[in-house]
Amino acid sequence: MDKARDILKKAKEYRRETAELLSEMVKIPSFSGKEEAVCKKIVEMCESRGFDEVRIDGLGSVVARIGSGLKILAFDAHIDTVEVGDPDQWDLDPFSGLIKDGLVHGRGTSDQEGGAASMITAGKILKDLGIPEEFTIYFTFTVMEEDCDGMCWKYLIEEEGLRPDYFVSTEPTSCRLYRGHRGRMEMLCTFKGVSSHGSAPERGESAAYKAARAALAMERLNEELEPDDDGFLGKGTIVVSRIEVSGPSQCAVPDVGMLYLDRRLTWGETSESAINQVKEYMGDDVESVTMPRYSKTGYRGTEYGQDLYFPTWKIPEDHPLVQAGVKANTSLYGKPPVVDKWTFSTNAVAVCGAHNISTIGFGPGDEDQAHSPNEVTRVDDLEICSAFYAMLPYVLKETLEK
Repeated sequence: MDKARDILKKAKEYRRETAELLSEMVKIPSFSGKEEAVCKKIVEMCESRGFDEVRIDGLGSVVARIGSGLKILAFDAHIDTVEVGDPDQWDLDPFSGLIKDGLVHGRGTSDQEGGAASMITAGKILKDLGIPEEFTIYFTFTVMEEDCDGMCWKYLIEEEGLRPDYFVSTEPTSCRLYRGHRGRMEMLCTFKGVSSHGSAPERGESAAYKAARAALAMERLNEELEPDDDGFLGKGTIVVSRIEVSGPSQCAVPDVGMLYLDRRLTWGETSESAINQVKEYMGDDVESVTMPRYSKTGYRGTEYGQDLYFPTWKIPEDHPLVQAGVKANTSLYGKPPVVDKWTFSTNAVAVCGAHNISTIGFGPGDEDQAHSPNEVTRVDDLEICSAFYAMLPYVLKETLEK
């Protein structure tokens, strides 16, 4: 296909520029809720490359547009990052943005400003070559994902009315094509005891022992969770991520206890079924099992929130969007991509999980680089992904016409 040849040529021509785009982003710390500086830089990057419209939404995400067709295709990268952690574990400055030996170094290179850099280059390629007139293409650079994945897209869909027909997450996939991942939720479990002096524990009722028994029950529940029917997403998991107990003094039986749970949900599991499982396994020891709510004020001063429930999603391998992704990769590189799934969670929990919008994933970098010291991504991946994103609208148009 001539278009594939032209796109590959452009992606290679812009290869160094794409790496430099990523380097510039990495040099600007952009922790969740503090993304203003990098968002302003991304606005400049998109405007200078001729995007048709570039704006910042009410929550703080950058929304860039090319085209004005009836079908909406959206590419998404979250541009907030986690904190650095222990700086002694980093060989380089986490914000160096160093480009060396085919790698870009620094916090956010894989998770996931690499996807953002490739998206900007893809937009430039599409402006150079033109896009199918049937499409409007949005490139979204979203905020606060690390704190609450999907909330940025909940805002875009429910508050700003941006509802794409097709969605591509550019979270790291090692340039594989992903079509789903497990959902997740968080739970808060409380325990009540009766305090007594530590010299006579038999007079009291320990919330610590109740919490301990409940924690061991969660270990058993994790072992007994079942995989989804087709085995694609695998089994759900549950882990006690925090445990706390307290009492009137250090010399007293604790009368209050708490467990915090991270629950990963496979296909068919819901927040209701997961809470009921926890109650069943903990039995009379647990006082309450609830799902917390997240709320935060972004850098634009907008407060927004949601329950800490992130629905599972997947789409079939024969879905037109998946098949378009396979054909796009094959047209460019002469072979189909590996089709798989993420282990972690992405903004697709809102887009596909909650709003049932057809979604795939294809991104530069590796999942195991996320939240790790000495984070890197490959310049090769940036080039591959910028070509893939530019190619997809053409192939999706052909796929939908058949």
